[in-house]
Amino acid sequence: MAPVRTPRAAGRTVNRARGGDRGSTALEYLGFLPVLILIGLAGIQLGLIAYTAQQAGTGARAAARTAAQEDVSGSYARVGRASMTGWVAERSRIAPPTGGDSVTVTVTVTVPDVLLGLLGDRSVEKSATMPRDD
Repeated sequence: MAPVRTPRAAGRTVNRARGGDRGSTALEYLGFLPVLILIGLAGIQLGLIAYTAQQAGTGARAAARTAAQEDVSGSYARVGRASMTGWVAERSRIAPPTGGDSVTVTVTVTVPDVLLGLLGDRSVEKSATMPRDD
């Protein structure tokens, strides 16, 4: 007569066979983790670019509005920087106003890089035009 295997013994046999695979999911996750981190940093970088562009546009409009007024036209750069967030204002360059009947001011802001230099130096440029006060 052949020995009878109990369900408990069969379960142990299955566990011993799977013992070599133990921890493989954790290793696969660790291998994929750098890709997930890179995707997260790319999302943050896109958000920084969008925010910097919005702030540059705000600074350009404020600077152009000020440059269009004859009595305070010399303080256009100060007003443009004051309308932007502190870290964006520190990275901004405001070009002198140009134009005849209207004033155009261009603001260029360098975007901070969180992707460890993969994108290189990036900057955002926004212009605004306002009519001169008569």
